[in-house]
Amino acid sequence: MKIRQLFDHDTWTYSYLIWDEKTKEAAIIDSVKEKFERDVKYITDLGLTLKYSLETHVHADHITASGSLRDEFGCQVAVHKDGGTKCADLQIDEGAVFQLGNQEIKAIHTPGHTNGDVTYVIDGALFTGDALLIRACGRTDFQQGDSEKLYHSIEKLFAYPDDTVVYPGHDYDGFTESTIGEEKMLNPRLGNNRSKQDFISIMDNMILPKPKKIDVAVPGNLDCGNQ
Repeated sequence: MKIRQLFDHDTWTYSYLIWDEKTKEAAIIDSVKEKFERDVKYITDLGLTLKYSLETHVHADHITASGSLRDEFGCQVAVHKDGGTKCADLQIDEGAVFQLGNQEIKAIHTPGHTNGDVTYVIDGALFTGDALLIRACGRTDFQQGDSEKLYHSIEKLFAYPDDTVVYPGHDYDGFTESTIGEEKMLNPRLGNNRSKQDFISIMDNMILPKPKKIDVAVPGNLDCGNQ
């Protein structure tokens, strides 16, 4: 499976274009509306057939391009069924599988940042959205956030082999990827077998600013970016 990591500097968002080298069937994870034209050109230049636009959750910091990509390429939009996104073609749940040629992307439900968070799994890599970040994790203070649920979701991710690559939904320090082994050792909120109670205490006592785009991003994403 080929992977290209794409970046939106305004929102510090990573999108991921992944495809099967033989068939050129592709999926994009966490697209950004303002980068629609860039992504269309890239997909077209590479001769890919975009089958899926996959969302890790209903974002509060940027608006997705999924609806526009569906209009352009005829792809299917996938969001977890608890995300409340009625516009999605596929209301997915734990274990959903997306086929690209002979290769698979599998969805695992990793709630806690929001109710509808999903991590996408391919051989050797996890696309964790906001559930697990590099040396951090998603906040739990809005959009049905739940620190205990997030702790158990990250336990699921930490069960993968240590050399599994972690591709996050965002990074604010210039990191592009990590591994499960690194995060188990070095993540200050989760590493070194931090207890569930300690994690909940850290998360519930964080004082964070309101996301700048939340008032337009959430309703926009509930409509697949068509607002």
